[in-house]
Amino acid sequence: MNKIKEYQKNNGLISDGLIGKKTLLSIKEKLGIKTNEELAHFMGQTDHESGHFTASTENLNYSASGLMTVFKKYFPTKELALKYERKPEDIASKVYASRMGNGDESSREGWKYRGRGALQLTGKNNYKLFGMFLNKPEIMDNPETVANDYFFESALFFFNRNNLWKYCTKVDEQSIKNVTLRVNGGTNGLDDRIVKTLKYYNILK
Repeated sequence: MNKIKEYQKNNGLISDGLIGKKTLLSIKEKLGIKTNEELAHFMGQTDHESGHFTASTENLNYSASGLMTVFKKYFPTKELALKYERKPEDIASKVYASRMGNGDESSREGWKYRGRGALQLTGKNNYKLFGMFLNKPEIMDNPETVANDYFFESALFFFNRNNLWKYCTKVDEQSIKNVTLRVNGGTNGLDDRIVKTLKYYNILK
């Protein structure tokens, strides 16, 4: 289900999936976001990263060629990539092994703590910190709740932990680029992020 429709349904709004001022202000209030500028950045980035609020869990169903492109470090040869292709659990367990607090590949924690939520919370350490942020340590045993119940909250945690709000005092192309660099690690999809962030800001005016 589209996460906007789901949010609207759970918060007494018309569940049409359309993001108008009423829905935006409801999200702002629920998450405790202080300004319209901050909200526009938050929504623009989460919209882009989640495929317009449709992807809540990382898709790791890669072909061999995809593995050699996206995870070249872990799949340097076609022979190795072919052993893992189209096996999402095996792929996650390998590429996220022994980092971000995860155990080795055999622990399967790379799969258990794969990317979830609007900005893809990833890794055992981050799940633990997010559980502390919400005061819900049970997230460690039920990590799927990040995708199901805390889609937006996990992105709020990312903005808070990485102090992104300081880049959100105004809404223009430079500020959007500054936030994008810290969300994406680069500028992938920058044009789309600019369009989306400006769109939300204009709705809020």
